[in-house]
Amino acid sequence: MARKTRPMTGEEYIESLRDEREIYLYGERVKDVTSHPAFRNPVAMIARLYDALHDPRRSSVLVAPTDTGSDGYTHRFFTTPHTVDDLVADQAAIAEWARMTYGWMGRSPDYKASFLGTLGANAEFYHPFEANARRWYAQSQEQVLFWNHAIVHPPVDRNRPPDEVEDVFVHVERETDAGLVVSGAKVVATGSALAHYNFIAHYGLPVRKRQFALVATIAMDAPGVKLICRPSYTAMAAAMGSPFDYPLSSRMDENDTILVLDKVLVPWENVFIYGSLSKVQQFSEQSGFFERFTFHGCTRLAVKLEFIAGLLAKALEITGTMDFRGVQARLGEVLAWRNLFWALSDAAARNPVPWKNGAVLPNAQYGMAYRWFMQIGYPRIREIVLQDVASGLIYVNSSAEDFKNDQIRPYLDKYLRGSGGRDAVERVKVMKLLWDAVGTEFAGRHELYERNYAGNHENTRVELLFAQQSGGLIDQYKALADACLAEYDLDGWTAADLYPKREREP
Repeated sequence: MARKTRPMTGEEYIESLRDEREIYLYGERVKDVTSHPAFRNPVAMIARLYDALHDPRRSSVLVAPTDTGSDGYTHRFFTTPHTVDDLVADQAAIAEWARMTYGWMGRSPDYKASFLGTLGANAEFYHPFEANARRWYAQSQEQVLFWNHAIVHPPVDRNRPPDEVEDVFVHVERETDAGLVVSGAKVVATGSALAHYNFIAHYGLPVRKRQFALVATIAMDAPGVKLICRPSYTAMAAAMGSPFDYPLSSRMDENDTILVLDKVLVPWENVFIYGSLSKVQQFSEQSGFFERFTFHGCTRLAVKLEFIAGLLAKALEITGTMDFRGVQARLGEVLAWRNLFWALSDAAARNPVPWKNGAVLPNAQYGMAYRWFMQIGYPRIREIVLQDVASGLIYVNSSAEDFKNDQIRPYLDKYLRGSGGRDAVERVKVMKLLWDAVGTEFAGRHELYERNYAGNHENTRVELLFAQQSGGLIDQYKALADACLAEYDLDGWTAADLYPKREREP
């Protein structure tokens, strides 16, 4: 008889975070992330996503039967795709969840399904830990577990190899019968305060010693795991204003944290790679994670740009500049960026690459293009908003409370009204939302995120080059150029069908 499984509900997700995790913010340990002002609204937003998996109005897009042998369902992206139709359905599910956070939560639970959804078809890669891969594939899919990751070394002594920075970089201190004792730090564990597990791997500097060759997952409440948070935009919003004043900051902040491991025991059943220098270096190429996380990120960004484009259009109407030709041209540019990312997402899904055991992967060529274009596209869109809405972004009152003050309310109603009959409250509401998207500290962090989360600005270009070199595509491009070069020389055309025709020797 098949096992009955289902994803967590929103309430069950919230309850699952009430554990012994160590999170530190503003000098104090957070007792309960589900009730703390810095985390409670982001937790509630994630809970919405879990509840949507049980909503009949969304289930046709979001969920699919498990492929683990259970008699249950899961978020589609947690399963193994085998066809174009599977990937197109995955894309729709990713977009459906992204729209529920307006594209602003990049580390939603389906983000790490980019990795978890590979473990069924690719379990053999993790030998001798392939049983771990299969078990986590089933467990994460059946419950829709929320994983996050931290795979980059901290920006400390990056000019030195990892084994010379052992006091900082994550490494295995010793092996025990129960597992590996691990210490070190990773940057940056975005959203991990809201997650169940944190995945650690290697990216960047070459590994030369086996104690650094580790790919594993760690429970967020494991003894010795500590998250040290950057300033909280959600806590600031709660202290400084209302949702009217900070509508994004107050609920979408996926706090970026320093992940510290202080002699953390990682059970053997949570290990994917250990001790293999070659395999840990091959992870990014052979895990399938790269192809899928760029697909997820591109789709989520396309949704986010729809939100920004719609909000910008509303702001231009409110300021009365929508009919200016230059403004229209730049709004058209924003829409072109939106179209570009949707096209890259579509192309990745509809031109899949055959993989292992009948599985397919999104086409990485389009994912690599997304990594580069996002680094110039997102800052450009933000620049357009700042240029064309301009002073309208700060021609606002300080707080929603001002509208409740009878002494100044008449002035606000008169001088802060919008164009086209829109009242002051509507105008200020739109402008504060747009400012939270492009001007606040929360907004600045999002530009940094979109620029760098898929890799630094040089790697995104160099890796694209290397991928096309290794795949023989550069040689194909050169051959096309050579074919053109071969059709003429110093004496004219060598091609027999072009004029003037060359006289042929008898």
